[in-house]
Amino acid sequence: MARTSRKKRSTLANRAVVAAAALFLGGGGLIAVNVYASAGEGGSGAPPGQFRNAARQMSTIDCPDAGIALPDVPDGARPEVDRELAAMDTQITDAYREFADRKERIARDPELAGNAVLGPLRSRRAASLDRIGTAVERVEGRRPQGLEGLAGCSLRADDDNGGDGNGDGDGQDGGQGGGDDNGSGDGSGQGDGQDQGDGQGGGQGGDQGQQGNGPEASDFVDIQSVEPAADRPRNRRGASRGTFTTDCGRNENGKFNPDNVIAAPGVSNGAHHMHDYVGNQATDAFAGDDQLAAGETTCRNQGDRSTYYWPVLRLQNGQDENDVDADGGGRDQNTGEIQTPSQVTLTFTGSPAGKVTAMPRFLRIITGDAKAFTNGDANANASWSCTGFEDRQLKDKYPICPEGSQVVRSFAFQSCWDGQNTDSANHRTHVAFAQDDGRCPDGFRAIPQLVQRIVYDVPPGPGFAVDSFPEQLHKPVTDHGDFINVFDEKLMKKVVSCVNGGRKCR
Repeated sequence: MARTSRKKRSTLANRAVVAAAALFLGGGGLIAVNVYASAGEGGSGAPPGQFRNAARQMSTIDCPDAGIALPDVPDGARPEVDRELAAMDTQITDAYREFADRKERIARDPELAGNAVLGPLRSRRAASLDRIGTAVERVEGRRPQGLEGLAGCSLRADDDNGGDGNGDGDGQDGGQGGGDDNGSGDGSGQGDGQDQGDGQGGGQGGDQGQQGNGPEASDFVDIQSVEPAADRPRNRRGASRGTFTTDCGRNENGKFNPDNVIAAPGVSNGAHHMHDYVGNQATDAFAGDDQLAAGETTCRNQGDRSTYYWPVLRLQNGQDENDVDADGGGRDQNTGEIQTPSQVTLTFTGSPAGKVTAMPRFLRIITGDAKAFTNGDANANASWSCTGFEDRQLKDKYPICPEGSQVVRSFAFQSCWDGQNTDSANHRTHVAFAQDDGRCPDGFRAIPQLVQRIVYDVPPGPGFAVDSFPEQLHKPVTDHGDFINVFDEKLMKKVVSCVNGGRKCR
């Protein structure tokens, strides 16, 4: 796949001025979707004041996540199920665009939201869910239960309740079935970030409300107002205290694509947002294990051909990237200048409760949830902070860093493996986070824990955001990281030896 290149960056001083202006102008001119709708009313019968209040807020489409609701899919059905799940993401993206195109008419006629957009969306989702059921039944002899209840979506205009997983937004789906998001995650997302955000915008943005499709001023908080995080579990006797750090660069060569080879293999633009890649250069939607094993790597140690990727971070400054007319970029409402990290650190750490065992080759891990704004934060696991303040971590807010401090985003991946599978149907149940005491759940064994730390030199204050699915509104809680282990056997043995032996290795 051809790589996306970028135009020359402007100076930091110029970007700071442009970013501040863009915040006033609405985050780069992204489309706002305003609707007159009231909770549970389907857009009719509510007092006019409630309509006006709802219209001031950004609306998004809230759909049950069928991928999380399908923890068990037979291997023979997985390719078809994965394709249908990816198609359902595209259906939501298309519906979001339809709202944008009809925003003026919907403001005058709220019922249009259900009749012209949410109703047809429900029909398309029902067809995909039916095909998923048929694919599973063909292999397993029985259909999964409850798929029909995942078809309906709702329009949520209340940004204050983001991520509650109830799917009971302000606009209903035209009477054709409710958006019953069962919120059925595995509940293991135990990120270090504390939910400290209290809506403080650092005095910047105030009550402007949602502009564009995110982020908004209340998504930012002054890091100096955040309390330090609680201490991590103490090491027990026999803990594995060593580390192994792999240097794979900062994506200086600009490898990007909007694919998701883990969650949507074989589907172009499966992520609907752009990813940064370091490590394996063969990674795209169509890369299987053989292609990854033979792929070139940006890692200094050529025994590490692993794939490391995460959503790009952009300045919301009104300046176009060269992906403004491309999938994953402007077509999916991800605009602004992509920022190359100033530093990327990839470290494998040990377990506070004992020794670790080797990761299996081609183990796939996703940490965080790209749909956490609508799914709820059970699987959210990214942390945000600033250099010099990293004892203060945020999960659902972007940090406003003081002058001279840089933005830091961190991912601590799952550190327990089921001992059998390199992946699972929902890409979560084959791995798990350690429990509060540092031990792995029953049936799981400790593996080296990947910790990613990504640093950016961006202008102080609001004015940046990660790429996201359009309906996730670029919320910080949707940040996530992906990893495919392609260490060779010799290097993985070194990783385990260093971690268990208490050494710091590179």
